[in-house]
Amino acid sequence: MTTTPDITIIGGGIIGLLTARTFSNAGATVKIIEKNSLGQEASWAGGGILLPLYPWRQADAITKLTLQSLALYPDLAAQLLADTGLDPEWTPCGLLITQNPDLKAAVDWCAANAIPCQPASAAQFSGLNAAPENPLWLPTIAQARNPRLVKSLIQDLSNKGVTVAEHCELTTVKLDKNRITAIGTTAGPFAINQLVIATGAWTGQLFQDIFSKTITEKPKITPVKGQMLLFDATPDTLQSIVLENDHYLIPRRDGKILAGSTVEQAEFNKTTTPAAYDKLKAFALKLLPALNGYPLAHHWAGLRPGTAQGVPYIDNHPEIDNLSINAGHFRNGLVMGPASAQLLVDLVLKRPPPINPEPYKLSSPH
Repeated sequence: MTTTPDITIIGGGIIGLLTARTFSNAGATVKIIEKNSLGQEASWAGGGILLPLYPWRQADAITKLTLQSLALYPDLAAQLLADTGLDPEWTPCGLLITQNPDLKAAVDWCAANAIPCQPASAAQFSGLNAAPENPLWLPTIAQARNPRLVKSLIQDLSNKGVTVAEHCELTTVKLDKNRITAIGTTAGPFAINQLVIATGAWTGQLFQDIFSKTITEKPKITPVKGQMLLFDATPDTLQSIVLENDHYLIPRRDGKILAGSTVEQAEFNKTTTPAAYDKLKAFALKLLPALNGYPLAHHWAGLRPGTAQGVPYIDNHPEIDNLSINAGHFRNGLVMGPASAQLLVDLVLKRPPPINPEPYKLSSPH
């Protein structure tokens, strides 16, 4: 006899995985349904900087989720390593921001949110061909190696008994009044107690396809392509994350260095382009000339779930009692993921949330 899980999550990216883990930790039974393979879309493709780029230029709703996630990450990473033996490589390597024309806003934001910052020293520019303007050093900012974070989460969920259906696509929903009783998928039907949509860049299209005639309140989420490069460098080629204008370099523990990224409106096209390759390569080699001595190992693209202000939707749907959404994190799914999962679980389980849920409602501007 098959038992219907308490929670069924559509979408197996970082948001779906973290949401599943948080529900499981709360004692719920959970099933994840993913149309491709777990964690292979934006979650795998991103850089893993655990701070929004220039956070003082972002909406306050992003800051609230970021700060809570930053507090959760050290224990999350330690627990995943202890429980799975797979290291997500949470690494507080620090962030050097070479240009800050809005210096006062930057310093004020860091002070208001207890993020240590200080003027960058000349020594921190050793080996860099940067153009400093009010450079800032944020020593506590960390990164996570997103493919390894995803792997450790998948193993952790398996250990916890969370069930997974990969290569399984949602096709229909069966409604009885204002409740979903079952869903149809390419692998057959599943009964539903609570349905969570965490489908990233595909969320807007999914709501249009599946719920077009049944609900009026739909998330406005569109795909935004980003391309990145990977240099096969050696350890200590670069000590910290470096952000200059709209691009960045991220050093992994094994020495590999990511260069990113582009922001492109390209619908669901994940094709890499020579123009992006040339632009990112030129940026990386100019900023860190030592990279001229290392092979460029990989070039890829992913699709971010874009909203107007980058604020995600985290809400119980106002028209369907057992439908919830956790999607639309744009460039900051890893940054905001742990707090987003906690907020969604608190809302579904009717627990007092640690942050005000109002900015993340379907009815709020995003």
